[in-house]
Amino acid sequence: MPTPHNNAKKGDIAETVIMPGDPLRAKFIAENYLENPVCYNEVRGMYGYTGTYKNKRVSVQGSGMGMPSMAIYSWELFSEYEVKNIIRTGTAGAVSDNVNLRDIIIAMSASTNSAYASQYNLPGTYAPTASWELLSNAVKVTENKGTDFHVGNIFSSDTFYDDADSLAKWKKMGVLGIEMETAALYMNAARAGKNALCILTVSDCPLKNLSTTAEERQSGFRNMMEIALETAVRI
Repeated sequence: MPTPHNNAKKGDIAETVIMPGDPLRAKFIAENYLENPVCYNEVRGMYGYTGTYKNKRVSVQGSGMGMPSMAIYSWELFSEYEVKNIIRTGTAGAVSDNVNLRDIIIAMSASTNSAYASQYNLPGTYAPTASWELLSNAVKVTENKGTDFHVGNIFSSDTFYDDADSLAKWKKMGVLGIEMETAALYMNAARAGKNALCILTVSDCPLKNLSTTAEERQSGFRNMMEIALETAVRI
């Protein structure tokens, strides 16, 4: 049945969901890549659509910004709508010197400054990681496209405007880029026994003072969208 954040009915949503942060990016993917897309959600402007891509049923839905928003939407998809796979498509700021504007980052793991894992009362520090099946397929798809990409650890931050300059410290630990959602998604997937992956496009390089436009971030990162969709077809 519908949730407070999603008015879809059971069966409206496919087993695999492509999940950008920006709901307008979800709308763009649905209108430009899916055949016969049907809008199943408009609550709070968080658009969700189901259609087919290369004859496979796929959904695409926005998650909003930050781990609390991602946590709500992804958990409801996993627990209420029987979704098996979520592939996040988002943007990131480069941290590593080897990562450049518009490169693809496939997140093997997600370090974080969030207290999200505290709810599990674990006797240690949890390391949120991607699902191997999704990760390995995404790497194969990206290699076939000939796109510049990196696989490794990212940093999911609870703050966008950080009062402390922490990027240099994460850089020393080999972190590739920074974003705000993936750690919560990976933890939800682990807890639900489901699969998750994050594929990012580098939208800015804060340590190099380089950035893309808002318009490009909304609809211009087609490589990332196509990698996610091709990965969805393989599972």
